[in-house]
Amino acid sequence: MSARIVVVEDEDSIALLLKHNLEMEGYQVEVCEDGLAALDSVRRETPDLLLLDVMLPKVDGKEVCRAIRRDYDFPIIMVSARTSDLDKVVGLEVGADDYIAKPFSMIELIARVRSNLRRASGHTRGQDDVLRGGDITLDRARHQVKVGDRIVELRPKEFTLLEVLMSGGGRVLDRDTLLERVWGEDEYIDQGTVDVHVHRLREKVEDDPTAPRYVLTVRGVGYKFGVE
Repeated sequence: MSARIVVVEDEDSIALLLKHNLEMEGYQVEVCEDGLAALDSVRRETPDLLLLDVMLPKVDGKEVCRAIRRDYDFPIIMVSARTSDLDKVVGLEVGADDYIAKPFSMIELIARVRSNLRRASGHTRGQDDVLRGGDITLDRARHQVKVGDRIVELRPKEFTLLEVLMSGGGRVLDRDTLLERVWGEDEYIDQGTVDVHVHRLREKVEDDPTAPRYVLTVRGVGYKFGVE
């Protein structure tokens, strides 16, 4: 059964973006718009992880975190536009397990979520750290990609692009989704960047980049990972 995540965020656009991307990763997601709703949700059904904004209506994030920590020990990641070391310390002192500052890239947030869930379940390094498809093996922990027995040197964005595609479960990802999850919404780039990186990635992992088996184009939609 997939992990249940409660997202506590009062800005609709951010909440929807988080919900969409977390659901793309296979998580069950509930969104709460204020601190009281978050406390009610947790008491109704204990989540596997709470993604908690600091600045919230009714009850702020720090008070929500304190209240939850009296009875629960699931991971809490605090999200804030404040970036000082003091803010981070305060967040951790009230019981948060992790702290991420806005603006953040979606791929970083997903990695933090995955890492905290893994620690909470007592997970040790294993299959979740390694993605396989055909002759390609992507090792997240070692940040290493192999095609057969050959180690392929990928640049950071190429590695992340391949990771996102391989973890997509065969789903087609459009260019906007790839931009969000690989480059983050804080970088001024256009959709052509995705195409350029796909081209470079194919040159490194495909036997014949002009007839790809792994990084596939779905015309008019986007890209997916598959073996054809």
